[in-house]
Amino acid sequence: MTPAEPDFLSNTRASYDAIAADYTARFGDAPDIKPLDRAVFSTFAETVAAAGLGPVADLGCGPGRLTVRLRDHGLDAFGIDLSPQMIAQARQAHPGLRFEVGSITDLDLPDDSVGGILAWYSLIHLPDEQLPQALAEFHRVLAPGGELLTAFQVRDRPHRRDELFGRPVSLDYYSRTPEFVIAAFATAGLPVHTRLVRAPAADGTELVPQALLLARKPAETPKA
Repeated sequence: MTPAEPDFLSNTRASYDAIAADYTARFGDAPDIKPLDRAVFSTFAETVAAAGLGPVADLGCGPGRLTVRLRDHGLDAFGIDLSPQMIAQARQAHPGLRFEVGSITDLDLPDDSVGGILAWYSLIHLPDEQLPQALAEFHRVLAPGGELLTAFQVRDRPHRRDELFGRPVSLDYYSRTPEFVIAAFATAGLPVHTRLVRAPAADGTELVPQALLLARKPAETPKA
């Protein structure tokens, strides 16, 4: 008998399916990336391109708004998202790119097959007990020497949304500090080498600090 899917997966999928069209209309054509975030994103893209270790996986890609930015940096980028409706939006908006439905806790990718992973606010709906599984998958599919960029809100308590874009949803946002996430990455064999924590944007679009972390899977030690 196939085990029942965890509630956090089914709730997250259904919620993003419900808001996919509205989310794309709001963010798809003009990705809202703040200047400091843009600098870290560009550094990640340039580092991955220079290493030449393989394609870049945009995990939790939504409608592909950052997948296309990775492509514009000259990278072979593709996207994976839990929500079939988000993937439909991405395919429609960017027919020249590859997008697939999938879960970051069980990636349908070969070992050591990607040179970079972008996890842009895509770990925020994972319960703490599920985080090690996702990071183990990141480590598995990332090539030795490959780079990973993640971004997330810094909160001091869990947050739940029951409505977005005027539609009912069931989304839990899990509270994490940079120190907690850095430790989880280290345990997964993905040491963080760059950390940025910035104040909420002054334009009122953010209510809490934002964190960006760059990690690297250690290169294999040459055999004697």
